[in-house]
Amino acid sequence: MSGWLCIAGLGPGDEAMVTPAVSQALAEATDVLGYIPYVARVVARPGLRLHPSDNREELHRARAALALAAQGERVVVVSSGDPGVFAMAAAVFEAMEGREDWQALDVRVLPGITAMLAAAARAGAPLGHDFCAINLSDNLKPWSLIDRRVRAAAGADMAMAFYNPRSASRPHTFEQVLAVLRETCEPTRWVIFARSVSTPQEQLMCVPLCDARPEMADMRTLVIVGSSTTRCVGRFVYTPRSAS
Repeated sequence: MSGWLCIAGLGPGDEAMVTPAVSQALAEATDVLGYIPYVARVVARPGLRLHPSDNREELHRARAALALAAQGERVVVVSSGDPGVFAMAAAVFEAMEGREDWQALDVRVLPGITAMLAAAARAGAPLGHDFCAINLSDNLKPWSLIDRRVRAAAGADMAMAFYNPRSASRPHTFEQVLAVLRETCEPTRWVIFARSVSTPQEQLMCVPLCDARPEMADMRTLVIVGSSTTRCVGRFVYTPRSAS
């Protein structure tokens, strides 16, 4: 039997947000690989082998998954949210470079609801006009590049979604981002802190930029900064589709 590899998104946390296509792939899989807490979301069953690994082993995980598929196994690599947004899809394709045998495999990317869209839906429609997503982790890129991209997005007056804003090992990054935003944006710009959306630990807070503090975010928080046109209506925050 020919093997295959699916790179699947498990969504933001609520099992109701896992797509039927992802559920079907998991039901047919012989092997599931992923970061430890994401693999823990997959229900064990006879005939299914689970391969959890550390968060910084993306390329090793991708190569292991491709090797299993090449051996005829039915493999799912899981990510939270969407696998193409700061997740495993890019790592798998990077691992395929220079390997024509792996490039010939049956590989599919199964989309999921990423944290940015789940958070935006909870808040209202803050990404209703042009927006961008920036990963604030400096594990794979320098702070100078993060700084340049934040300044460019703010200068273009786009709403911004920030992934991985703050961790115990780098508490300074988000503080620096807030400093950049205060240099380039008006103090009344809306900032949404969406933590663990769709889980029992969900927290949602919206404050003006002048009141935003670094400690309001952690690694489970998705931060959305509105554009100059973003505004509140009742308990909701939205960015109108008109640019004026």
